[in-house]
Amino acid sequence: MSKKAEPAETPSYEAAREELVEVVRRLEAGGTTLEESLALWERGERLATICQDWLDGARERLDAAIEADEEGP
Repeated sequence: MSKKAEPAETPSYEAAREELVEVVRRLEAGGTTLEESLALWERGERLATICQDWLDGARERLDAAIEADEEGP
């Protein structure tokens, strides 16, 4: 089962990565309630999935380009 994010809510790779870094920073800093920490963790998981989806898509595009190049004209 894929965990792909919904397209309407999908930020760019760069935006998702930047927000993920901020989420990790906040979790590492501490000082949040358990409920806030859980919400941050869940958001971080969603952001990590978005980043992985972007990377997987980029890999697929690269593989397709390499395959097309190897097949030649």
